[in-house]
Amino acid sequence: MTPERRNAFRWQLGRQTKLRLKGAESFIPCKLQDLNFKGMQIALSTKLPADKFFNLALALTDDFTLHVECWVAWEKAVDGHNIYGLYFTRIADPDKERLYKFMRQDFPQELNKQWWQGITLGKEEKGGIPMEDRRVFSRFVAKFPVRFIDSKEHREGRGFANDISAKGIGFTAKEELGRGTSLEMWLEIPDKADALYTRGEVVWSRQVEPGKYRIGVNLEKADFMGLSRVLRAG
Repeated sequence: MTPERRNAFRWQLGRQTKLRLKGAESFIPCKLQDLNFKGMQIALSTKLPADKFFNLALALTDDFTLHVECWVAWEKAVDGHNIYGLYFTRIADPDKERLYKFMRQDFPQELNKQWWQGITLGKEEKGGIPMEDRRVFSRFVAKFPVRFIDSKEHREGRGFANDISAKGIGFTAKEELGRGTSLEMWLEIPDKADALYTRGEVVWSRQVEPGKYRIGVNLEKADFMGLSRVLRAG
């Protein structure tokens, strides 16, 4: 079993390779910018499917093709290329082991860098590696009402979202919510559909002014469909 911090670290590769979507007849060229066990950043000239799960094969070497199920966490266009941040929604354990062996053989300097930075991981979360770089999903600015219920105290409250990702949401509220508080939430996304229901746990809370608190919630499970609604509404 690999250490959790290995999952979080991004291996910077900048490697020209190729990929093939499930059902396609041939591979297409792409540049693999960075990679870990949870996802990767790639650049290519064609478009990838949006708002849906899809399978692809990534040819890392002549004898190792990585097969994963993906979701587009973010995308942008730069100089005629499409840059994607992909989250792996499914990757087999044997492929994780083969991926680590590939890194150890072809990019040992990246593993050494990871090991040295991993020694002082606690410090880097504060000042070495920016927390933004450690997020699996990109966060997007979001402005919409949030209704929540404290699952233990059964108290109801209201807030206003500041940002959202597929795995978390940040909002402001009048109430202070302690770390570890379990919440049931209804996100009132302005798309004329019913409020989006989700659940999560408070991971941080701080007062920003009298009677106003900023709260960060880690969602119980990644909600890609809900994030797609937010992005389309925005």
